[in-house]
Amino acid sequence: MGGREVEKLIAVWKGFVARQHEGEGRFMLNPDKERVAMLAQGVLSNGKNHGLGYCPCRMTTNRREEDLKLICPCNFKAQKAWREKGECWCSLFVRAER
Repeated sequence: MGGREVEKLIAVWKGFVARQHEGEGRFMLNPDKERVAMLAQGVLSNGKNHGLGYCPCRMTTNRREEDLKLICPCNFKAQKAWREKGECWCSLFVRAER
């Protein structure tokens, strides 16, 4: 995937982070820029290959209803990884520092 596409997707994710409400449970993009760029490439690749921007580290089931839950950004706050480690499944989003 091209660098411009990756940058655009990362800008969308930054906007997603900026729209959250104040209070507990705030999150931010992972500060590891290489990891974020790698994940953006994976989401873009899934969009090209599967028609939707699925999380690159989760397996689709080929059941559309279920797979819609895997579109990035997913509902990561409902996941065990968020409760236990303070990050989404692939560590794209991490709990914001207080």
